[in-house]
Amino acid sequence: MHFPKKCSVFKVVLSALLLVALLQLMYLSLLSKLHGKQQRYKYSELFETNSQLKRGIFQHQKNTRKERLKYSLSSGGIFDQSGQYRVYKNIIKSEFTANHEARDSSDRTKQFALATHTSINNLHHLNELLGRWRNALSVAIFAHAQDVKFSTALIFALSEFCPQVQALVDFHLICHSGEIASFPEQDREQFAGLQDCQDVFRKLEKHRDTFQNYAMGRNVSYPNNLLRNVARAGLDADYTLVIDIDMLPSQNLHDEFLNFLKRRAPRPDEVFVVPAFEIRHTRKIPATKTELLQLYQVGEVRPFYEELCHKCQAPSNYSSWVNLHSPGGADSTEFRVAYTLSWVDPWEPFYIGGRAVPLYDERFRQYGFNRISQACELHVAGYSFSVLSSAFLVHRGFKVSREFHARKDEENRLNRVLFRQFKEGLKLKYQDSTRRC
Repeated sequence: MHFPKKCSVFKVVLSALLLVALLQLMYLSLLSKLHGKQQRYKYSELFETNSQLKRGIFQHQKNTRKERLKYSLSSGGIFDQSGQYRVYKNIIKSEFTANHEARDSSDRTKQFALATHTSINNLHHLNELLGRWRNALSVAIFAHAQDVKFSTALIFALSEFCPQVQALVDFHLICHSGEIASFPEQDREQFAGLQDCQDVFRKLEKHRDTFQNYAMGRNVSYPNNLLRNVARAGLDADYTLVIDIDMLPSQNLHDEFLNFLKRRAPRPDEVFVVPAFEIRHTRKIPATKTELLQLYQVGEVRPFYEELCHKCQAPSNYSSWVNLHSPGGADSTEFRVAYTLSWVDPWEPFYIGGRAVPLYDERFRQYGFNRISQACELHVAGYSFSVLSSAFLVHRGFKVSREFHARKDEENRLNRVLFRQFKEGLKLKYQDSTRRC
């Protein structure tokens, strides 16, 4: 009988297994503690002073992104042409921009980027936008009163915790001229608990209902065209698409457009229209034209502003676009020019334009005529509008009048008067042009 020997071997094996399990538990415990310390240090990097950091667990290492932000804010920004707004350009630069600037100009390929604008209560849309657009992106943010400090902190938190933001997004901050942005060194309690990218976006989500769009206060005007110009100027791109932050581009728009440019050189007086749609809130945003058309045919997708201002988008000729025959088959995503149009009042298309495209007139603020005026100037300046066959934009939710702020109609009337003055100014600016708005 060898039971005692077998029992002894069994005990040895069991003891070894228990020892391994114990070591694994100790390892996981240490790993968890280390992660917690790293997160506390990460938080300290965000919102504590250098002296506080030195008392921490890790030796303080200079956060270059934080130092650049503090330096940018310390400049006091610059005033816009009206003197009513303070502009902090490139307070956060992406890795893409830093690498692009470091390259010799002869070594650069053509760049196509996205520019957008928002107030802080809509910045949460950036998360979904980055899920679709994984290329250079410039974001101009307007903040007012207490939101100036909040915006500065959240912009920095996004740049620290979100790898895709670090890689691709440049931020610019705009506030009233009497307000000064600074780095929020003392906001420890407000930002406790931020440990990863989704925490930051959840924080932004909670802020989304702070105020209604264009209703930030009786004496607060949202400078949409100033924001568009700042976002566009913040990019060193050959071509730019300027959109609202709550819109998503079609899948692979960036790569397909650059492939299109290899096959067809654009004319200097040509912009490329990207048809815009809106979709019911409950529906998934389509990625391809095939998916879009399926939803369009059952009424779940419709032309952008279909209810609010049908004439503002109708010149895009949606019926022709949805019925286009693709040479590459129904599922082909290859871009081509479907047709070319001349501008008609009051068309306000979204388009991809080159560096020479005129800027937006910054006198237009709040609601009405801010994009129409710029499209009108393109027309007078001699531009044509070429509609791309498979590219599109989608706004989540149907635009309906009851969701707009109370002063919408009043603002529209005031901007209509300004638009008449603007058109008279174009006659002087483009005296040799025979085109009129």
